[in-house]
Amino acid sequence: MSTVKKYLSLVKFAHTIFALPFAMIGFALGVKAVYQQHMTVGEIALKLLLVLICMVSARSAAMAFNRYLDRHFDAKNPRTAIREIPKGIISPGSALRFTIINCVVFVVVTFFINSLCFILAPIALFVILFYSYTKRFTALCHLVLGLGLSLAPIGAYLAVTGVFSLLPILFSIAVITWVSGFDIIYAMQDVDFDNSENLHSIPTFLGKTNALHTSVFLHLVSAAAVVSAGVYGDFGILYWIGIAVFVGMLIYQHLLVKPNDLTKVNIAFMTANGIASIVFGILVIADVIIF
Repeated sequence: MSTVKKYLSLVKFAHTIFALPFAMIGFALGVKAVYQQHMTVGEIALKLLLVLICMVSARSAAMAFNRYLDRHFDAKNPRTAIREIPKGIISPGSALRFTIINCVVFVVVTFFINSLCFILAPIALFVILFYSYTKRFTALCHLVLGLGLSLAPIGAYLAVTGVFSLLPILFSIAVITWVSGFDIIYAMQDVDFDNSENLHSIPTFLGKTNALHTSVFLHLVSAAAVVSAGVYGDFGILYWIGIAVFVGMLIYQHLLVKPNDLTKVNIAFMTANGIASIVFGILVIADVIIF
């Protein structure tokens, strides 16, 4: 159990709450789309299990690889020096092996889902692993992170239906802009360190004030995407209550963080976004089931 806890900490397993609810939204939409094909409860449960394994393994691979690749930067940064690899809790080699194992698990499981997911698996892995390199050469690294997490609703929908559809794509647009926006806020903590190490981010490129403005814009796009999904999908009242909570949490986190006051960044990052994702996900899925 001690070893398990170390690896759960390495990959920040608690942060799964950001993308997992959107994956479940995609899954619920997929089940509803193929409802007339009379999937049995057992078939739905098996598909859900496979999707969850893919979700956890892909995210674990991405986070472990990020920690492995950034270990030298993490050791220099006072904020991240307490992470598992810099502190010697987990060796770099172990983190890399953990990454490879999770990549293999992800690809193998997609084989048992359907042929399209299996074919697209290497592309998905490339996106989520490539993010770890982006801070070295582009300030758009936040968008690449958002892109990686935005694969969750589309991927879960594809796992059930085997086809693309506009509705899960709208949710993916919401995810990429939502995640990119709050990652910009989170990156504001490391502006001085990133500048000293020639690392790139929106805050280092635009400054903290303009970075916050960029984050606001991205979150406006995210809000527009979930509203568009609500209209296009003809959802019921629970969905719109979920939107109110989601947008409310977006506004709340921007009220917490100021360019000259980053003391509440963690509340904005974890609490506000965690509530936004979980409550929105539960209400959307309930709406899909009821209506």
